[in-house]
Amino acid sequence: MDTIELQRITRIENDNWWYRERRKILSAELRRFGAPGTAVDIGAASGAGCRVLAEHGWRATGIDLSPAAVALARAHGVEAYEGDARYLPLPPCEYDLALALDVLEHIEDDARAAAEIARVLRPGGTALVSVPYDMALWSAHDVALGRVRRYTRRGLVELVEGAGLVLEAVWSRGVLLRPLLRGLRHRTARCEDLAPLHPLANEVLRRSAALERRLPVRGWPGVWLFARARRPG
Repeated sequence: MDTIELQRITRIENDNWWYRERRKILSAELRRFGAPGTAVDIGAASGAGCRVLAEHGWRATGIDLSPAAVALARAHGVEAYEGDARYLPLPPCEYDLALALDVLEHIEDDARAAAEIARVLRPGGTALVSVPYDMALWSAHDVALGRVRRYTRRGLVELVEGAGLVLEAVWSRGVLLRPLLRGLRHRTARCEDLAPLHPLANEVLRRSAALERRLPVRGWPGVWLFARARRPG
């Protein structure tokens, strides 16, 4: 992926309802911590997650497989390095928090990547992971994004616990939007994550995501799964 393409995706990330919602989810999770510490964002892309971390006082490092992504993140003031999620160029027991948001579904050997997350965490450190939910939703959208799987709740739990992490919570997002997105993605090859949405559609999706935050639907089937886990002390 070249720099021009990454810059285009950065503009989309700044406005797209899902990327904005994901940043809100991250901010909400960061408020759980009593004090900020050190964090690594695996699959950092343009560095949006690192910038959220920095806004909350965290010392953040970004890792991405793409040299162009690393250059773009650095241009945004992010400390970023090129690296494979399966072989992180980081010392063990270094970080209080590790993020892998919409990353593991792109990796064939996701167990190796999960083990690397556990390795770089300090004892008592936290991992926050998000993945797409349910192979019943598999479509051209997933292919366009380079995914190799979607996850079941059980599959994500087994992956996290298999890495030696202690699961604290697993929850769904995109519950209200699941019927709509399932229908749209099975009827079209268009991938809304890689192209600008019509402003009205973007606003409707944003409002739906905001409404969902107020409803007790985290245990219902959705479009994404989140997991929070810690490395045993």
